[in-house]
Amino acid sequence: MKIGIDISQIVYGTGVSVYTKNLVENLLKIDRKNQYLLFGSSLRRRKYLYYYTAKLLKYYSNVNAKIFPFPPTFLSLIWNKWHILPIENFIGNIDVFFSSDWTQPPAKQAKLTTVVNDLIPWLYPETLHPKIVNTHKNRMTWVQKEADKIITISQGTKNDLIKIIGISPNKITVAYPGVDQDKFYPQSETKINQIKKKYRLNNFILALGTQEPRKNFSRLINAFQKLKNKNLQLAIVGKYGWGSKNLKFEIKNLKLLGYVPDEDLAPLYSGAHCFVYPSLYEGFGLPILEAMACGCPAITSNISSMPEAAGKAAILINPQKTTEITQAIDRIINSKKLAEELSKKGIEQVKKFSWEKTAEKVLSVFHKV
Repeated sequence: MKIGIDISQIVYGTGVSVYTKNLVENLLKIDRKNQYLLFGSSLRRRKYLYYYTAKLLKYYSNVNAKIFPFPPTFLSLIWNKWHILPIENFIGNIDVFFSSDWTQPPAKQAKLTTVVNDLIPWLYPETLHPKIVNTHKNRMTWVQKEADKIITISQGTKNDLIKIIGISPNKITVAYPGVDQDKFYPQSETKINQIKKKYRLNNFILALGTQEPRKNFSRLINAFQKLKNKNLQLAIVGKYGWGSKNLKFEIKNLKLLGYVPDEDLAPLYSGAHCFVYPSLYEGFGLPILEAMACGCPAITSNISSMPEAAGKAAILINPQKTTEITQAIDRIINSKKLAEELSKKGIEQVKKFSWEKTAEKVLSVFHKV
């Protein structure tokens, strides 16, 4: 079987990038029988695509790649809007094609599979640029009409696809993301102290996500202000997105760290008293598992897909209720026993998720289609 996969999204460093990259690498690890043809397109960042695929070609004999200098706006136009030029015109004949969440090409004969990470363009369109919303909606028109099978990264996203888009449940398979435990694991005291010094942190709780209303940081900050322990710091990691002005609070112990390099994340998780993820909506919520993998007690929302990631290893709160967030943080801060219990449960919960399992699930869909 010849399997084509669109890897264009790996250049952006987003959740979609992480999923695509890890899926491809683990498919190649577990499957030596089928042939893989990677399609990649970028105008400004195509050198990264060349570099990435060259590494894969060096290690695996059943993979090839075709990289093109087309910007994403061009592919969105020809595939999502006009829906011309089948994918075979670019990469030759294939049996199955797996598209990412940005474009949906037509095919001559190939069976079409795709991934849907979330339905933010439908549920929270105000948090995205109108062009992004239009791109996703145009793409979804063709996914609904032509995709033979759809992968979602959570049951929550599957439910949204059924309810909001009207796609048949029989077409959808859930393939959870994994956690890279070579990268996320409890860090040494030396590394934790180095990271505390770097970011001027002491006793801190941690939050992570793009600074936008959907991440619910305003309520988290209000909850933090109500804590009795005034020696704590609240560190928020994440680039500035739409609505970041809402976070310009005059609070002494609030630390807005902005973008943080990947290598600093594990020591930050490991050094925090707890990780708080009170998002209003997520496609999955991978940071919950990353924190748990580092032994950090977690608090997250009891809605959307987050309980799927957290299982019974985190404190679940109503993200609309500031008091619940405050109480959950207080419980962990004031009970060493609870913190240790959540830490142990979290490390066990993470074992349920691996990129190899993701690849096995997706490969089974390719065979069925």
